[in-house]
Amino acid sequence: MGLTKRALEIPPFIVMDVLERAQELERQGRSIIHLEVGEPDFDTPACVKEAAVKALTDNRTHYTHSLGLIELRQAIAQHYHDRYGVEVDPGRILVTAGTSPAMLLMFGALLEQGDEVIISDPCYACYANFIEFLGGSPVRVPVSEDDAFQYKPEEIARAMTGRTKAVMINSPANPTGQLLGPERMAAVAALARGAEGPPYVISDEIYHGLSYDDGQETSGEHSILEYTDDAFVLNGFSKLYAMTGWRLGYLIVPARYARPLQKMHQNFAICAPSLAQWAGIAALKQAHGDVERMRERYDARRKRLVEGLRELGLGIKVTPNGAFYVLARANHLDPDDYRLAFHILEEAGVAVTPGRDFGPGGHGFLRFSYANNLANIEEALSRLRGYLDRFHPGKRLAR
Repeated sequence: MGLTKRALEIPPFIVMDVLERAQELERQGRSIIHLEVGEPDFDTPACVKEAAVKALTDNRTHYTHSLGLIELRQAIAQHYHDRYGVEVDPGRILVTAGTSPAMLLMFGALLEQGDEVIISDPCYACYANFIEFLGGSPVRVPVSEDDAFQYKPEEIARAMTGRTKAVMINSPANPTGQLLGPERMAAVAALARGAEGPPYVISDEIYHGLSYDDGQETSGEHSILEYTDDAFVLNGFSKLYAMTGWRLGYLIVPARYARPLQKMHQNFAICAPSLAQWAGIAALKQAHGDVERMRERYDARRKRLVEGLRELGLGIKVTPNGAFYVLARANHLDPDDYRLAFHILEEAGVAVTPGRDFGPGGHGFLRFSYANNLANIEEALSRLRGYLDRFHPGKRLAR
């Protein structure tokens, strides 16, 4: 039919299949509790909306610099200086319409046919799809729930070959909700520095600011730029500032990549949306109190959801301490997590994500998002209890 092989073979993003089926059920009059999508339920902070309205009334509606507004890039650089003590030249920052376009541009600049990128297993579902779509090959390094889903540098080293172009890290992580410990992050950076030529480290820092101190060794996030300047950083405003629909992200790159990526952006997108960029400046400079209030509420939800899932007999060996996800083992209920997730949706009215969406290492798990309010989380736990009593009585994992 004229479709390319890459268009035919790209896998679905299963969480969206779950969401879309949930929406169909809602249109039929069903009540659905959404614990599948990683989208904040909070409104965008007022100061951010006011900045966008002011930009609109001031007619700041034209193309911006292809790298992004200099005021926004300076604010991002200042944020990294204040939070992590690192110096970032604003000329190394590319502002994009969300982090997904940033990822597409980055891998387009990094990868030749057959180049390899090391990713954890499980990891964010779309990493492998971006890599393969652009001709690369994802190399999965398993991480274990027994080790809080932590990368082991020695296993990364074993996976590296002459074709390895990058090692990708995500801390706090989707889908595990875990942070990478600083010693291991430093070790990953050292691996990259010690290799001949590339690889680079790519750090997805989109959940930075959403971490919770449980006294764990890995509490508190770190930027890869604390350990090496020769790295790529993905970040944005969707998660921390409740700005998913604003489509505003950015990429911090090694200096030699700035101009090539700028040219790609000029050709493929021209620039990020101007109103969203002015709003992003306000988010970085004025929304600290709003962010902290949201983070505290996420923390309360996290504790209740983890407690409730463990009471239901699902497996959570190490409490997640970042982002807004819980990855719970559920293969004692059904070895097919895809079938299980859709059965829970149909029978209990609770939308959750099957672990296989995040790679082979996610098989047998379900991902729960606590980007929903406590009342809905309580209702979801009640519905899950009824579902388990009905379809899986007596099946519990040892706590």
